[in-house]
Amino acid sequence: MAGIDFGRLDALTFDCYGTLIDWERGLLSALWPVLDRRGVRTPDDALLEAFARFESELEAGEYQRYRKVLAGSFRGICATFGIEPLDEEVEAFAASVGDWPAFEDSAGALARLSERFRLGVITNCDDDLFAASNARLGVAFDWVVTAEQVHSYKPSARNFEVALERIGAPPERVLHVAQSLYHDHVPARRLGLRTAWIDRRRGRAGSGATPTASASPDVVEPDLRTFADLALGGPDRPPATAGSG
Repeated sequence: MAGIDFGRLDALTFDCYGTLIDWERGLLSALWPVLDRRGVRTPDDALLEAFARFESELEAGEYQRYRKVLAGSFRGICATFGIEPLDEEVEAFAASVGDWPAFEDSAGALARLSERFRLGVITNCDDDLFAASNARLGVAFDWVVTAEQVHSYKPSARNFEVALERIGAPPERVLHVAQSLYHDHVPARRLGLRTAWIDRRRGRAGSGATPTASASPDVVEPDLRTFADLALGGPDRPPATAGSG
């Protein structure tokens, strides 16, 4: 597969959670106090995989705000361990998004990329919850497409279609940058978008907080800093090459 000519791109779009925001760390930080109080012990990846299962099931149904998706996922995880959570525990988990940390390289890489490209975000989140996360990223995106705005969740093609409508550019002029193969790369590729996989889980087994999926991104990088180096590289730098996923 040919490399990407970044000079021919009009925009970069990003997934947020898992790509820019360390949602696995955030999810576990919100889950473990509740489980610890009940004496529950289980591997982190088992919790993340349970979350992925419940979240994807809820997002595939009739649209509801992400706070409710989080609440339902939390209740499902608790039920798996025979726990009846308190209402305040459910509410705290549903509101925990604002506490999820950004990856240490996200803000700096976005700032660098914004000097060369227009940036958008396509996120499975509510407007207010994403705004709290965006404050940690320190960049003003040119386009923000949330699940709340379009009343659907990725991997629905609708979220990407709305983003392309707002950007006003053909798919071949936009590169989508994301961690989740399931939520992002599979639907983006079907629409003709080129994609860059930020493989934040490189070297770790399983797919963590996302369902498993298979896709073939155009670029594979381990973090956003390395991706920014590639996208902003000089004329003597080799073109980006395809990776498998």
